[in-house]
Amino acid sequence: MLIKKTKSLCPACNAVIPAKIVEEEGKIWIKRTCPDHGEFRDIYWSDPAMYHRYDQYAVIGDGIENPQNPVVEDACPTACGLCSNHHSQTLLANIDLTNRCNLNCDFCFANARACGFIYEPSFDDVVRMLTLLRSERPIPTPAVQFSGGEPTLREDLVAIIKKAKALGFPQVQIATNGVRISEEPDFVKELKESGLNTIYLHFDGVSPVTNPFLKRHQKAIENLKNVRLGCVLVPTIIKGRNDHELGDIIRFAAENISVVRGVNFQPVSFTGAASDEDIKKSRITIPEVCERIENQTGGIIRKDDFYPIPCVLPFSDLVEAYTGKPQVRFTSHQHCGAATYVFVTKDGIVPVNRMVDVDRLFESIEDISETLKQGGTINKYKALIDGVRNLHESFRQGGQDNAAEFWKLIGKTLVSQNFDALREFHWNALFIGTMHFMDRYNYDIDRVQRCCIHYATPEGRLVPFCTYNSGPVYREKVWKKFAQPLPE
Repeated sequence: MLIKKTKSLCPACNAVIPAKIVEEEGKIWIKRTCPDHGEFRDIYWSDPAMYHRYDQYAVIGDGIENPQNPVVEDACPTACGLCSNHHSQTLLANIDLTNRCNLNCDFCFANARACGFIYEPSFDDVVRMLTLLRSERPIPTPAVQFSGGEPTLREDLVAIIKKAKALGFPQVQIATNGVRISEEPDFVKELKESGLNTIYLHFDGVSPVTNPFLKRHQKAIENLKNVRLGCVLVPTIIKGRNDHELGDIIRFAAENISVVRGVNFQPVSFTGAASDEDIKKSRITIPEVCERIENQTGGIIRKDDFYPIPCVLPFSDLVEAYTGKPQVRFTSHQHCGAATYVFVTKDGIVPVNRMVDVDRLFESIEDISETLKQGGTINKYKALIDGVRNLHESFRQGGQDNAAEFWKLIGKTLVSQNFDALREFHWNALFIGTMHFMDRYNYDIDRVQRCCIHYATPEGRLVPFCTYNSGPVYREKVWKKFAQPLPE
């Protein structure tokens, strides 16, 4: 059954070619034919029911008001730099600070030794990229993540973080393997004092087999606890290697809830050479990740507890309707990722879905937004009070004590616009998400054009994540353009 037509890439030559998303044999596939290399069929989404449920949250955003490039017909994705064909704002920007690393992982995007050269933009280059991101309209980029390579190898990292905060980024992160975090407590303190908000810690498992660096990561987490600097665990999930430990990773996060703010599972993407056998053996999809989480948590966290990223748009609409100010809009493609929240209590893990009828909550928020759009300031406030009162129907009776506290929190946040209330919440909230970045075997230009995670480059471009790292491989082009020779 044909679901939609799109454009994709030939896995052999990267040529842009027509493609079809189809439902066959109980799965969703992407099919295309290259005139030079023949037909290809690759898995796109392993669960049709979940695929179609997520389609209900599809939304096309408005992009940014000041795109960098004019639209060039049929140029996507080979002439990238945000244009008016791109439908999402930059919600999170990545800046590669270096391709140097103090590890050598076999599935890494970046490796200076393999490249044969150093890529390391200057401090002034980084400032220009940060300034470009904050110039986006109507909403300046709210979050930046410094990545690599290993960004902690930059001696000026602290100065870069301070500059990002000075330029107004509310959220500044670094993606790290944790080596320096584990070995240098004073460095961790310095990162905290510089204004860094979050550590994205590469963390592939809870056993020495799946995670040879487990002891190092445990030490890194202890050092982060000592300075109260939050982290997110980021496991790369490879079928047959570590997909049996998803539940254990979540339990590890819950045990360290004082510093671990979430787990972001990333199914492996094949950005280098890969055989058909490699792909069939190692590929894992978002539905499969969610199924394993359900099985490995004994059904405490269920597959249906996960929602696509655009589900939170009603909250943006509500704040925009009440304040009259543009808000960040999560208009990523509905099949790019899935997420939920759980709360770690003395009785164990409680998913937010056990306390709240999530679908009804979203509907209630949408109703409040529509009402707010119809009146003046006094009417807006009355509509908000009435709407919050009606929200109570969204909360389940099962966990009545927990639900009542959660309802009070939502009400306080919405009515008083006091978002500090969320930080004061005495429960320990844990984000659990999965984001599947594309490669040339499952590449869908519809997803690229709604990507909300962009790379900034020294040449002044913003490039969607899956275009930068796969397909046309902008990373390689950018790095080579600004390459420095390896030191002897």
